[in-house]
Amino acid sequence: MALAALLRESNGIEGEYGDGLIWSAERITSENQGLREDAELATLYMPFDPLLFFADAGNGDLFAPLPRIDRPDVFVWNHEDDSRTWVAPSLGKYLEWWLTGHIKL
Repeated sequence: MALAALLRESNGIEGEYGDGLIWSAERITSENQGLREDAELATLYMPFDPLLFFADAGNGDLFAPLPRIDRPDVFVWNHEDDSRTWVAPSLGKYLEWWLTGHIKL
């Protein structure tokens, strides 16, 4: 997977203002574990199990691929309405499109 390869090379990528374009492996682990173990969130949202969150949009929304499906697509989870929306066909395109403003949330 492209995310695993990127993490082996860089262990995350920070944006211009210190925002996490791609979180470190440690943060990916802790954020995903925290979301899955939070009993209150389990009553509010669909299960997070299909998603592997790796970055945030700075507004509470989170980016994730669907690692159980053999596709490189990236989705965004909207924390307000629990929607999961396709945003990019690959991790590389996610980075390009997020940095150039093609992805609008």
